Amino acid sequence: MAKAPTRSANRKTPSRAKGPKGPRSSLGIGLITAGGTLGLFLIAALIALWAVYWGPGPKAEGGAEATIVTLPSGAGVPAIAANLKAAGVIRSTDLFRAAISLRGVDRKIRAGEYEMPSGASLSKVVSILAEGKSVRHYVTLPEGWSSAQAVDILMRQPVLTGEVTEVPDEGTLWPETYEVTRGESRQAVIDRMQRMATQKLETLWATRSRNTIARTPQEAVILASIVEKETGADGERQEVAAVFTNRLRLGMRLESDPTIIYGITKGKPLGRGIRLSEIRADTPWNTYVISGLPPTPIANPGEEALKAVLNPPRSEYLFFVADGTGGHVFARTYQEHLLNVARWRDVERRRAAIENGLPVDALTSGEAGPRILTPEQIPAGAQVIRVPEEQR
Repeated sequence: MAKAPTRSANRKTPSRAKGPKGPRSSLGIGLITAGGTLGLFLIAALIALWAVYWGPGPKAEGGAEATIVTLPSGAGVPAIAANLKAAGVIRSTDLFRAAISLRGVDRKIRAGEYEMPSGASLSKVVSILAEGKSVRHYVTLPEGWSSAQAVDILMRQPVLTGEVTEVPDEGTLWPETYEVTRGESRQAVIDRMQRMATQKLETLWATRSRNTIARTPQEAVILASIVEKETGADGERQEVAAVFTNRLRLGMRLESDPTIIYGITKGKPLGRGIRLSEIRADTPWNTYVISGLPPTPIANPGEEALKAVLNPPRSEYLFFVADGTGGHVFARTYQEHLLNVARWRDVERRRAAIENGLPVDALTSGEAGPRILTPEQIPAGAQVIRVPEEQR
């Protein structure tokens, strides 16, 4: 009987595959390796980006705390980048342009002067430009200053350039605070002051009242300049203008001390008291000698002085003198004025005594013995102790 066939003992039974060990396995390992490398590259790139954008930037030259950069009007992003690179504020123009574009501030950058802190990051530089944090410079011409003084002010401004070859005509500059830019010429600032004065005077002249004594805009500037030099108190310009208006109408001389000084210094401070010989000096501006108005202004008046001259209030005052407190006291008659002058002289004597360390006596005037006051000379409101006749 034939036997059934049996499985050969030498025949190997195929086992279940445990996984590929050929080309497929190498590919997987390669992908993992490449992914890891890419991840490391991205991390490195992010670190580099952080270092470039948020990390410290270049230091200012010479150990300075900041670098001044001026961006001209109309400059585009490439020109701005070049300026910053040349000034040593940024390291790369390409990275700056990329940062500007990514932040969407390329159209927000304005011309001006910018102060970049030493070591500022690219992010800080972009923020300063985007926020328009430019350095601003100002020049102020105070009311009542002469044209010669205005030139001195401009010459002391280090951000301005050039010379002022000729002092402008007196009264042609408008007292104001002006914003200037680094590199702007001093003559250009003078031109701006003159244009402003022309525009302002034209506007104010149109508002004049019938009570003004000024027949032309130039006369208004001349009289306003004298008012401006007589008082800097806002509340007094109207009263001083009224006094001068009344005096001119009556044919009286203005007798203004500042006109004497201008005839001596042409707008510079005198630095001392006026001498009797100077009061009598025959100069074109000395209103103690000449009648009417001087030939030119003696300063650059401000808006309030011009308004006071063009719209003076109705008043009976013809005189005024300092009251010792920074203001003035006004009088209708010459006798009343003399009493006010006497009070002012007494204030001057007291101040001189204090400055020289001498005792102050309200009843002495520098002469030997007490000064006896008449009833008319007793200051208004003074408390008077009257001694009975029999006790004198």
